[in-house]
Amino acid sequence: QVQLVESGGGLVQAGGSLRLSCAASGRTFSSYAMGWFRQAPGKEREFVAAISSSGKNSDFADSVKGRFTISRDNAKNTVYLQMNSLKPEDTAVYYCAAANRRFRTILSNDYDYWGQGTLVTVSS
Repeated sequence: QVQLVESGGGLVQAGGSLRLSCAASGRTFSSYAMGWFRQAPGKEREFVAAISSSGKNSDFADSVKGRFTISRDNAKNTVYLQMNSLKPEDTAVYYCAAANRRFRTILSNDYDYWGQGTLVTVSS
């Protein structure tokens, strides 16, 4: 069982930055690929970013490429999402997820555990 707790959300002006963190419980964090998803009001949940268990490989949604980065610190059981040049359309609840596999995946069905989410609001 893996428990995930996100933090770092909040209100930011367009063009600003935020860093989300996701702290994971358990001793096997380094064996899990991790991902970030988001859900805006009235929309379906969508993929944002993913990282392999080793941290060597990552993927991003086209809408965030060049603005967001994903990283992890396996010693701290934490994955991060650095969000720069934020836009109002980035407003959403952001979810951290863990997949019991080495390789990154963009498919939400591949993820076994989910956090409760953290709200990011970008004002124009």
